[in-house]
Amino acid sequence: MPIEPPSTPWQFPPVDIADRHGLVAIGADSEPGTILAAYRLGIFPMPVEPEGQLGWWSPDPRGVLRLADFHISRSLQRSIGKFEFRVDTAFDDVVAGCADPGRPHGWIDQRIRAAYRELHDMGWAHSVETWLDGELVGGLYGLAIGGLFAAESKFRYVTDASKAAVAALVAGLSDEHARDRIIDVQWRTDHLATLGVSEIARIDYIRQLPSVLDVAPSALFSGESSTIPIPPRA
Repeated sequence: MPIEPPSTPWQFPPVDIADRHGLVAIGADSEPGTILAAYRLGIFPMPVEPEGQLGWWSPDPRGVLRLADFHISRSLQRSIGKFEFRVDTAFDDVVAGCADPGRPHGWIDQRIRAAYRELHDMGWAHSVETWLDGELVGGLYGLAIGGLFAAESKFRYVTDASKAAVAALVAGLSDEHARDRIIDVQWRTDHLATLGVSEIARIDYIRQLPSVLDVAPSALFSGESSTIPIPPRA
């Protein structure tokens, strides 16, 4: 079971004061207790450009992926068969891939990397990794709290490796509680929409969040296995 950190000394304002971009507040700290408290309120951290201060966000609408809505294209289905998928065997390398300064719109600074490494050590942050011929070629990382997986970022070095990691995540979360789980992707993009991501109003996300957090944790992140089998889809 994850280790519960000390409580945060900060009190977040209500999410309905967010600006049109979803920014709720600036400041606080990146301690594990602060980050977990934020997610439990429907808020997540991301530095504010160009100042680099820590911003706290709750966009409206919110991008979410219900497991039943996940879509695998025929080309992705063909690609999946050549990959191996692992969990939490290369967390730092996955975060480094996501934080590559050469990527456009990069936001993962050293402060964020250190914070999520600490959350990983405590059992909250996890990586889903795509491997090919013994090499890490893509993956994603995020926080797992009950039935919520808050996906932070993904990367790829070869075609389809990041989308395949999403497929592995969905497969790994597809247990008897699958209908009650959600993957939070923060903002819906055209790319994410092709995978089945949809938008819901912030007020609905916040209303549903407590019941999602109460869902039993997934065995995917129990540490009992480091590999994820992907069953064939019709």
